[in-house]
Amino acid sequence: MDHPILTIVVPCYNEEDVLEDSILQLDQLLMNLEEEGLISDKSKILFVDDGSKDDTWRMIYKETLKGGRIRGLKLSRNVGHQHALLAGLFSAKTTSDCVISIDADLQDDIHVVRDFLIKFHEGYEIVYGVRSNRDSDTFFKRSTAQSFYKLMNIIGIDLVYNHADFRLMSKRAIDELERFEEVNLFLRGIVPLIGLKSTQVYYVRNKRLAGKTKYPLKKMIAFSFEGITSLSVTPIRLVMVVGFLSFLISLVFGCYFLALKFFGHTTTGWTSLITSIWLIGGLQLMSIGLVGEYIGKIYKETKRRPKFIIEMDTLNLPIPRHLINAGGKDHELNRTSFRNLSETN
Repeated sequence: MDHPILTIVVPCYNEEDVLEDSILQLDQLLMNLEEEGLISDKSKILFVDDGSKDDTWRMIYKETLKGGRIRGLKLSRNVGHQHALLAGLFSAKTTSDCVISIDADLQDDIHVVRDFLIKFHEGYEIVYGVRSNRDSDTFFKRSTAQSFYKLMNIIGIDLVYNHADFRLMSKRAIDELERFEEVNLFLRGIVPLIGLKSTQVYYVRNKRLAGKTKYPLKKMIAFSFEGITSLSVTPIRLVMVVGFLSFLISLVFGCYFLALKFFGHTTTGWTSLITSIWLIGGLQLMSIGLVGEYIGKIYKETKRRPKFIIEMDTLNLPIPRHLINAGGKDHELNRTSFRNLSETN
C-alpha cells in the first residue's frame, strides 16, 4: 500500500478556543504528509462534535463548506469522549485505510503522526502514542496517574503505560473493534484486547493551547472507576476476601471473649461494640454499592441502547458546489439538507 487514505479523528466538546489553531495545524500536517508520499490526497480530518454548547459545530461546518480536507460529524447529544471517539472511528473506517485519533487541544505531538505512518507502512495494525515522561504534569496528577496504571496492572487489566487515546488503527483493527458490542467502553483497555500486530511511538506532551481541560478531578476519578469496573471483576472478588477475613477475625475475637467470660474477666464496653457495628456496617454498605455498580452496568448492557446517534455527517457525503464557501456565521446545516444530499447520492 503506497499511498494509504488517512483520516484523523478529533473528538470535540466545547473546543471553540482551540479549534481554529487545531484546524490549521492538522491541515498543514496532512499537506506535508501528502508531499512526502506517505498518504493519499484523499486523506481527511474528521472533527466529531460531541453535543457542544458553544460555536464548535458552527466552526467545523464552516470549514467543511470550503471543500478541503476538513469534515464534520455532529452527534445528536453529548455522549462522552469515548463514545464520540468511537463514532468517529466507525464513520472514518468506511473511507480510510488507517485512522489516527487525537484530542482537539493538540497536547499530543502531531509531528509523531509521521512516525505512526512509517510503522503502518511496516505492517503494524495498531500504533500507540506513548508519553516519554510526565514532567509537564503537576505532582498530584503525575502520582495519581502512575498509581492508576499500577492498580490496573495488579488487577489484571492490560494497559499500555502512559498511553491515552492518541493512536493509529488500521481499517482491519477498527473492524475488529466494532465487534466489541458492550455499552460500557474503556477504549484504552479494549484496544489491546484486539491483539493485532502493534508497536509504540514515544513523544513529549505539549501544554494545552487554550481553554480548560475537559477532565477535572471528578471526571478523572469517574473515568478511572469506569475502566476498572468495565474490564475486571477483581473488585467484587476483593469484597468476598474482605468478608471472609472479617468472618475469621470475628471468630477469633468471639473465642477470646468467650474465654474471658469463663475466667470472669468480662468488661462492659459500649465503645468497642459501637465501633464494631459501624465498621461492619460500613463494609456492608460499600460491598452492596460495589455490587450495585456491576448490576447497573448489566442493566445498561441489557437495554442495548445505541452508543451514539449521528445528527449530521459531512464525511461520506460530497459537498454541493453551491454550498462551498457559503457557510457564513448565520448559515445552519439542518437535517433536511443532509436528507436531500443522501437521497441524491
